[in-house]
Amino acid sequence: MNKNILYIAIAVIVGLLAGWLIFGYSGSEANANKDVSEMSDNHDHSGESENQMWTCSMHPQIMQPEPGDCPICGMDLIPAESGADGLAMNEIKMTENAMALANIQTTIVGNGTMSEDDGMISLSGKIATNEENNAVQASYFDGRIERLNVNYEGQKVNRGQLLANIYAPNLVAAQQELLTTASLKESQPALYKAVRNKLKLWKLSENQIDAIESSGKVRDNFPIYATVSGTVSEVMAREGDYVKQGQPILKVSNLNSVWAEFDGYENQISNLKIGQKIKIVTNAYANKEFEATISFIDPMLDNAKRTVTVRATLKNTDDLFKPGMFVTGKLKGELKMNDELITVPSSAVMWTGERSLVYVKTNPNEPVFEMREVTIGNRNGENFTISKGLQYRDEIVTNGTFSVDAAAQLQGKKAMMNKEGGKTMTGLEGHMGIQGDSVGKSNTKSTMKMELPNVFQTAFEAALKPYFKMEEAFVVSNPGQVSTLAKTTLDKMKAIEIGSLGKIENSHLSKCIEMLDAISSNLDLKKQRAQLVVLNENIVALAMNIKSPLETLYVQKCPMANSYKGAIWLSTEKEIKNPYYGDEMLSCGSVIDSIN
Repeated sequence: MNKNILYIAIAVIVGLLAGWLIFGYSGSEANANKDVSEMSDNHDHSGESENQMWTCSMHPQIMQPEPGDCPICGMDLIPAESGADGLAMNEIKMTENAMALANIQTTIVGNGTMSEDDGMISLSGKIATNEENNAVQASYFDGRIERLNVNYEGQKVNRGQLLANIYAPNLVAAQQELLTTASLKESQPALYKAVRNKLKLWKLSENQIDAIESSGKVRDNFPIYATVSGTVSEVMAREGDYVKQGQPILKVSNLNSVWAEFDGYENQISNLKIGQKIKIVTNAYANKEFEATISFIDPMLDNAKRTVTVRATLKNTDDLFKPGMFVTGKLKGELKMNDELITVPSSAVMWTGERSLVYVKTNPNEPVFEMREVTIGNRNGENFTISKGLQYRDEIVTNGTFSVDAAAQLQGKKAMMNKEGGKTMTGLEGHMGIQGDSVGKSNTKSTMKMELPNVFQTAFEAALKPYFKMEEAFVVSNPGQVSTLAKTTLDKMKAIEIGSLGKIENSHLSKCIEMLDAISSNLDLKKQRAQLVVLNENIVALAMNIKSPLETLYVQKCPMANSYKGAIWLSTEKEIKNPYYGDEMLSCGSVIDSIN
């Protein structure tokens, strides 16, 4: 009986213990979940998701306010990097590692004393022949050129030198008249004199006429002698040609004086005056300056280049200057010193055509930058004067400006081509974001819109034809064909007239030539594609300034090329055919801009 009671008691205790373990623990867990739920309900999440942007890991240029699929590759979008606390809409914070990789450098700007070069205006130009000293050697009678003694450009001629022998049927008849009237000069002196004068009008000398008369023989060929001294600048006829009376045979230039012709831009016109002193430097004599005086300023503005021709006359008795030689002219502008004058390097300024922007470091102890719009005054050499937007002692980015701007776009901030912030990067972001800084070799060159002469644009478009064929060879991964077509493109590029190009434009063209030369001289496809990155940066920079291309051109970008820094290229088709990967990732990329 006692044993039964004991067993029952033990069973009750075990049952109570089991019931507590089951129902008591569940209730505690429910209460805990209830507390967590209440805490979650009371917490405000609106601030966490309100500004959240979504991007693609493969195509970081995609920025959308909601999750979804990448419109380029279809991958799931991931949350973009959140902005740092306490940053304004225009501000961006970068890591020290990113600063070092992009080689970002800053400079504190100021006013105060002006350096010796401040206020100096720099003009680019070339030596031209002095047209006031040009002369044309023409034929004085109809005939056929039997012999041409001066037959190439650059040949020196002296006054009285024999230039050519011409067979002239009219002179043969005139000689017959002379010999006939010579026997009648006593009885008909007026007729005799008229025949002699006719020969003189054909530039025959008294001695030549007397020689014909005394010999009594008719000459078939007559010489033409130089009437001026100089250098042959153009041969306008060849042996065997039939020429008319007055038709030019040679153009002769006297190079004892030459013209230095410069392009003056609209914003420089107010500082240019006739009679103003100008210092001229040439590449041939880099350590020597030549002084001259401005003798002519073209009253008409060139609509294509938006420049006026500024001319100075140089003495050239020592034959130092050669027509076609590039020169740089420096003259003092009327730049007045004042407390508001701020000068910054041109590499600090980004120019979109509508506005000019710089990045200012707002925190001296942290890499925090703010995009700021500025107003540009004159350009003096490699510097800009800022009339509005900056203050004395502001610290601005002077190297790596476009890398900072690209980082701002990736974080959904306001940027050069992304005025509102938080939107998909479009337009020139690929081109401008890569140029110069991304390759880690040079400062960005395309800070200003380029002025490309019409003759340059025509020749440049001709060079693009083999360039597009070279890209097709990259697409099919054929290094031999790439090398051959790069050589063809190189020859076309070298044939481009660069006389009227500015420093920035000439720098882009020179880089194109350098990269094409490198691509054509090796058969390593990997190296060729690395060189193609730099080539395309410069080709696109020039192509973006073509006013009316013969066909629509598309600027395309692959975000994975160039070690995931992204790389651009130019195409005549919207369809993506990636030259950096070929069949491996043929369709990777997107159209970021077009040139219509």
